[in-house]
Amino acid sequence: MIPYTTISDSHITLRPFQFNDAGDLYMAVRESMADLKPWMSWAHNDYAQSEARDYIAVVRARWGENVMYSFAITDARSGAFIGACSLSHIHPVYFHCNLGYWIRTSQRGRGAAGQAARMAAHFAFEKLRLVRVEVVVAVGNEASLKVAEKIGAHREGILRNRILVGKEAHDAVMFSFIPQDFGLQARL
Repeated sequence: MIPYTTISDSHITLRPFQFNDAGDLYMAVRESMADLKPWMSWAHNDYAQSEARDYIAVVRARWGENVMYSFAITDARSGAFIGACSLSHIHPVYFHCNLGYWIRTSQRGRGAAGQAARMAAHFAFEKLRLVRVEVVVAVGNEASLKVAEKIGAHREGILRNRILVGKEAHDAVMFSFIPQDFGLQARL
């Protein structure tokens, strides 16, 4: 098992969700509903604080199972909750995963999503020994597309009907990182 790990630079900290983050997570989701709802199936108008608590319980358990690593993104100085970043769908045979991120509306445009994504990808290669990290973004999700492009993820193409939001299928752009993008060697 990979122990709970905190990663930090001078601007942001990625840390495992704590149970006492439920209130901050709930408030950030409610604040950001207009930005999240078109792209995240879990974002809906009746999102409740109990859903934030349940999410934290699930991601903490998944960390212990080595199948998902979900980080709260916080301000490195103040500790304020900024958003979330996760490594999910970790494949046990082919050693790749999906990287997802979102930033609360009031904190967008400050580079936190890109910093968090690169830090999480580095963690995937260094600690999890993965050989590929995929960033799959719906074609119309301009904010997330800009983040992936800005941080140097390699654009590989468009996958048809790749993302399902509610009952609607969306084409998605596939981006990826490999260890060499970070000056690392693949270590199986």
